Amino acid sequence: MGGDGAAQGEAGVDAFWRGRFVLKQLRGRGHRAGLDPLLLACALPDWLSGRAADLGAGAGALGLAGACRCAGLAVHMVEIEPDMAALARESLALAENAALAPRLTVAEGDILAGRKAREAAGLVDASLDAVLTNPPFHPPGGRVSPDALRAGAKSVPDAAFLPEWVRVSASLLKHGGLFACVVRPDVIRPILDGAEGRLGGIELVAVHSRPEKPAVRLLVLARRGSRAPLAIRPAVTLQDEAGAPTQAGEAVASGAPLFGAAAA
Repeated sequence: MGGDGAAQGEAGVDAFWRGRFVLKQLRGRGHRAGLDPLLLACALPDWLSGRAADLGAGAGALGLAGACRCAGLAVHMVEIEPDMAALARESLALAENAALAPRLTVAEGDILAGRKAREAAGLVDASLDAVLTNPPFHPPGGRVSPDALRAGAKSVPDAAFLPEWVRVSASLLKHGGLFACVVRPDVIRPILDGAEGRLGGIELVAVHSRPEKPAVRLLVLARRGSRAPLAIRPAVTLQDEAGAPTQAGEAVASGAPLFGAAAA
């Protein structure tokens, strides 16, 4: 789908899940939504409801997908970059998203800037039923994109970033609230470090592009205050040996539940 230019640069509108929602995104700069937010949204149970936050929302793909998947969920999207937050607001104003927009809000803010800054962005401790996040996760020291928006969306500034991101996420949850994130498998250690003493019942799901390939992503689901032990759930494979979509791949392409309605 084509789109109009935006104040932040040339933008277009892309349809997801066969037209169930659309997203306004910059062309040629910034981070464009791909597999990760759709994968995480499909990992949510249909029955998830209440108030959620999408932390590091970017242009709003995860927030929109989460609201699309869970009819009882209201999602507050928080993004540090004003240009990306503006795009998310523009997406909510599109006619194609009219059915979802009443359950979605957008705010600008740095979730790591302290409690007062979070509260100014509408994030109050122990107030949420779920935190959904596709945080920056490329480790420091690697190749960084020359595009500042893309670099900020994908790469962490230092080793303390991801553990603190998880700690802040946990602080926003009610007791029993769901933490759901998607990361690269090689950054699981800082995720678990941040969860220590705050999140339990951690479930890890490796996501493979094909059966013979190493996992490309890791889904992390946990509950605030849970004392259940860590569990590794069956892996998800998106394509078969011939490259055709598996049942899981079809689910991610269409917005169906990845594990079934009783999961998480």
